[in-house]
Amino acid sequence: MTSTFTDDPRESGHFPGLSRIATLLADPGRAAMLWALMDGSARPAGELTLIAGLSPSAASGHLARLAEGGLLALEVRGRHRYYRIATPEVAAALEALANVAQVSAPQRTSVRAARTVPLDLRYARTCYDHMAGELAVRVFDGLLAKGWLIERDGVVDTTDAGDDGLRRWGIDPAGQRTRRRRFACTCLDWSERRAHLGGALGAALLTHWCERGCVERAEKPRVLRVTPAGRRHFEAMLSA
Repeated sequence: MTSTFTDDPRESGHFPGLSRIATLLADPGRAAMLWALMDGSARPAGELTLIAGLSPSAASGHLARLAEGGLLALEVRGRHRYYRIATPEVAAALEALANVAQVSAPQRTSVRAARTVPLDLRYARTCYDHMAGELAVRVFDGLLAKGWLIERDGVVDTTDAGDDGLRRWGIDPAGQRTRRRRFACTCLDWSERRAHLGGALGAALLTHWCERGCVERAEKPRVLRVTPAGRRHFEAMLSA
């Protein structure tokens, strides 16, 4: 029976499958397709082919490898094949690697990269299924200051006051705790170099703000547009 991870004897000295995942991420075309899906969307193979700048046959092979490797999930809709990030854990790992790339690069390269991030992308964007960017960092700091959240070593939890406030917003903290993922955690923001809120609670907050009309998905990938009502909501929340 084939091992779930790998039968390669070279991997006996470390976590099984680590080099396999690294190999999948090492190709620029595959990395481009994965990064394009970090807005939580499911995209057709043809669109991902254009994003990666590959031939259809080459892209098909790369997508198959990513799906077989557990990084992408495939959805078949009629004659069309759509791909999305397989799990929130995969998305969190990709975001973490983006931060590692910023830190490990020479400082002048990191500074130049930060300067080239479009302002709208830097201000508010999606990080898979939760909000990232300058606004998300400020909101996370604000919720900590309000006493709604507590954080220790990257683990985030709500307080009694936070549970009450979230329920007033129509978010059920107890229900979010039953999801098959981390309830709440810090996620290091690659453009701000500080933490924003991730996990099931972070996703629930983004859904709440979208349904309330505070933020809208823009035409640009991953960019979130803050509406006038949203600006009033966030200003009131952060000034309280």
